[in-house]
Amino acid sequence: MPELPEVEALAAYLRERAVGRTVQRFEVSSFSALKTYDPPASAVAGLVVTAAGRHGKFLDLTLGGQSSVGSAAVAGRSDGLHLVVHLARAGWLHYRESFKSPAPLKPGSGPIAIRVRLDDESGFDLTEAGTQKSLAAYLVRDPAEVPGVSRLGPDALEVDRDQFAERLRSRRGQVKGVLTDQEVLAGIGNAYSDEILHVARMSPFALTHKLTDEQITTLFEAMRQVETDAVTRSVGQKAAELKGEKRAGMRVHARTGLPCPVCGDTVREVSFADKSLQYCPTCQTGGKPLADRRLSKLIR
Repeated sequence: MPELPEVEALAAYLRERAVGRTVQRFEVSSFSALKTYDPPASAVAGLVVTAAGRHGKFLDLTLGGQSSVGSAAVAGRSDGLHLVVHLARAGWLHYRESFKSPAPLKPGSGPIAIRVRLDDESGFDLTEAGTQKSLAAYLVRDPAEVPGVSRLGPDALEVDRDQFAERLRSRRGQVKGVLTDQEVLAGIGNAYSDEILHVARMSPFALTHKLTDEQITTLFEAMRQVETDAVTRSVGQKAAELKGEKRAGMRVHARTGLPCPVCGDTVREVSFADKSLQYCPTCQTGGKPLADRRLSKLIR
């Protein structure tokens, strides 16, 4: 799943290429991906892309006034709209310098959910692999109209140490789960939480209400280091290269069975119903492997 660094990089990529261009066509292939109906999709054509940013892991493309070369006003258009996208687990943005065919998308066009064509013949596709379709796009007048955005906590890179401590202690639970709760802090997901906890040398099962002030400070510094380094590596990369850059920068996440780059111990995994976490026993749990309920059931 794209997290804060990748979404920030995608926003920077769109700022460089799409801002200032006029939307020629907004095509929806997967109608389940577009979660809103007012304004209608037709309201986007003729609007100028004026900004690109993010809210946590949500990408936000701002569409301003109508281009001087645009068509007549479309019902449902306002002075400004936002295309807000959550790429979910298997979604991605593919930028095209030129589309091969001018023909509009047909419903159910493979992995393509939405296509945005710009006036210089470039544009981008929002795609989603797999059978579980979770990518969500919202066409709204205010990003706060998107339920997931309105519930977000402060951005992970915008809090100071004291705010971080307050947010973390506002939820009792295992630190891994609290770090990835978007209502606590926006932007941290499964992958980078593994990395943050490894840098902080902390068990993912540590309880937030039992963390000392020193541990909170260490965790905050690890969070800032990991997220800032990842943003620095990601911004400036082409959209097609971001996934590889993310994988290359990981210390423990998705590296089960490989040696820890710090101590050489074997990276281990704990699996859940729909995801898993990775950690280093020597660095994080005093050398003790954490119980993996999936493996425990097999052993029985």
